[in-house]
Formats: sequence, C-alpha cells, structure tokens
Amino acid sequence: MSKYTIDEFVEKTAKRERGNDFFELETPRILEVNLSDMVWAKLGSMVSYNGNIKFERERVLEHGVGRMFKKAFTGEGTSLMKAKGRGQLYLADQGKMITILELNNDEITVNGNDLLAFEPGIEWDIKLMKKIAGMMSGGLFNVTLKGRGLVAITSHFEPLTLKVRPGIPVMTDPQTTVAWSGHLQPEIRTDISFRTFLGRGSGESFQMEFSGDGFVIVQSVEERGATTTSE
Repeated sequence: MSKYTIDEFVEKTAKRERGNDFFELETPRILEVNLSDMVWAKLGSMVSYNGNIKFERERVLEHGVGRMFKKAFTGEGTSLMKAKGRGQLYLADQGKMITILELNNDEITVNGNDLLAFEPGIEWDIKLMKKIAGMMSGGLFNVTLKGRGLVAITSHFEPLTLKVRPGIPVMTDPQTTVAWSGHLQPEIRTDISFRTFLGRGSGESFQMEFSGDGFVIVQSVEERGATTTSE
C-alpha cells in the first residue's frame, strides 16, 4: 500500500512507546535516546527532540591536550557534540541503518564516520591509520571504545560481520569497513593489479588485513568522505 489517508499515515509512522532503555531504535534508521543526563553524538545527527536538552559542540580541550593533537578530528564526519538535559532525542545519519551494541567490558574500534552515539561512561580514543595516510587523502581515522555501556554505529544497508580466526585472515576495503574487535590490529596490503582488474581507477589499491581471533563488520557501500586531514 503506497496511498494513505492522513489518519492512516499518522498511525503507520507515529512514534511507538517501546520502553525506557537509554538507546532504542525508533526505526531502523532513527535512534531514540531517552536522555536523563548527557550523551555524546555525531555532530549534526540530531533530527528532533522534546524536553529540555541543550547541545554543545565538543570543545578543543574537552578531552585534554594529548587528544586535541590527535584530533585532526577535524572532519565533520567524526566531530562530536554533547547533548545534555532530559527528554527524548532522535538521531540519524544520512539514512544509514543503525546498530546498537552493548559493551560489557569489551573493546571495539569503529570507523570515525560510522560512529553515531555512545554513553558518556565509555572510554574512547582516536587512532589514525598512518600507513593509509600516504595512500588516501588524509588517512583513515578510527575511534576505539571500551568499558561498559551502549554504542550506536551506522552502516549503509545491513551490516555483515565476518569472523576472523587464527590462520584465516580477512581482507576488507577500508571504505567498506565499519568496525572490528578492539584487540585486532589490521595490517595494510597493497596490490596494484587488484585495482586494475576491477577497473576502479589508476594507482595503487590497498586492503585492510585482519589476523587473529575476533570479528570485522563491513557494509555494502563505500563510505565516501570517510577521510579527514592528516596529523
């Protein structure tokens, strides 16, 4: 059915009361945050809210001088905002699908462009894959999160999780790589003929190689604009 009366449309698309969890999926592409204190979210991801909520862009020295220098977090895709107050906050990112992960003393590394929101009690840090910096404009920034709490990540369409087992490495395209087990340390592989074979332009192609025991999450569309300026 693609034609509705106004009442039918409102009923079909209205917000559903699902509970009081801190993070809830209102739709597969809209995250509801039941806010009673604060949350870190991707800058520009707010689509709506109710209640008394104030928004503040992450300050330069918000997390100390050391992180400020690593924080060529200058790409809008990885800049954060702080939402403080009480109410319901709705977040989204260009229609991408949202996945809520609960960390239980776990560690995960997320492509900076695919991090939507996380609870304030989670420890996090920024890492630049310097080997990629010489191959891509600005390199590739990732955010490592660990501890206890909820993290919301995004992907173009449904994400696919690939298990990494000892002796069976997994190779991925950096721009389709969403996240991976925090203890995995990807290596960079280069293969000129690979790019030529696929007809994806001239120059050197490169892949991320994951070895060990863990997982890597990929998406079906390359993340354009996922890079930022280098350190």
